[in-house]
Amino acid sequence: MTLLALAVSGRGLVDPEQPAVFADDEGFLRGRGAFETTRVYGGRAFRLDEHLDRLAQSGVRLRLPEFDRTEIEALVAEALGAAGRDDAFVRVYLTPGRERRGEPQAFVLVGELPAELEATRSRGIGLISVPVGLDAPGLLGGVKSTSYALNMVAVDEARRRGADDAVFVSTAGTVLEGPTTNIWWRRGPTLYTPELELGILAGVTRSVLLQAAPGLGYEVAEGRFPLADLAGAEEAFTSSSVREVMPVVALDGAPIPAGPAAVALQAALRRAAAA
Repeated sequence: MTLLALAVSGRGLVDPEQPAVFADDEGFLRGRGAFETTRVYGGRAFRLDEHLDRLAQSGVRLRLPEFDRTEIEALVAEALGAAGRDDAFVRVYLTPGRERRGEPQAFVLVGELPAELEATRSRGIGLISVPVGLDAPGLLGGVKSTSYALNMVAVDEARRRGADDAVFVSTAGTVLEGPTTNIWWRRGPTLYTPELELGILAGVTRSVLLQAAPGLGYEVAEGRFPLADLAGAEEAFTSSSVREVMPVVALDGAPIPAGPAAVALQAALRRAAAA
């Protein structure tokens, strides 16, 4: 990631090449922190309000001190102004701050989009399935916390095995989500995606696609589905803020056809961003 700008609560803009996090910040010491990432279109953070709503929910679940939403909105505006890019991404971190001091910290990063995104969208991505020891939501099910070690190791394992990304599967064989994405697939006119009751993340991009799908002629079924359903799909794709709608063309080495739904939903997402 190329960091374009950084703003920190209580300090404002900070040189992105200089240290900004104390070593005793609980976000580093304990992995106790929440974050949100959204894409920047035309210099504006897409659906920032929804992301900050979810950040607040994650903060409550993690027992973080309540944050000043107005200050974070100001930090986002300040960082975007300093970055000076129409297209980028914004990441907001919230931590309890330095251990035993009770002073919460917010960090706003503006980063450059990966140069290969559109080329990757054109070719599609391959996934591997990764079992996780869950059959029901845990205490932090659906929380977007900074404890992302499992997620990153799953991506590393995918690349080691010649794929691009992973999809988590419960011990009962139920499809959950990707390390940083929601997962979708299609059979006929029906789109399938795991239900939130499984403890997966309520993706903001996922919400946009749920709203757009009926207008494109697709029904949506949210539920608990076995991995075999995904493997036998007529097409599949992931959704996330930065990568948007990304076609999936292989699962565990077996091909999945590319299809029209991913293309139509990607266009709908861009229309929503331009509105």
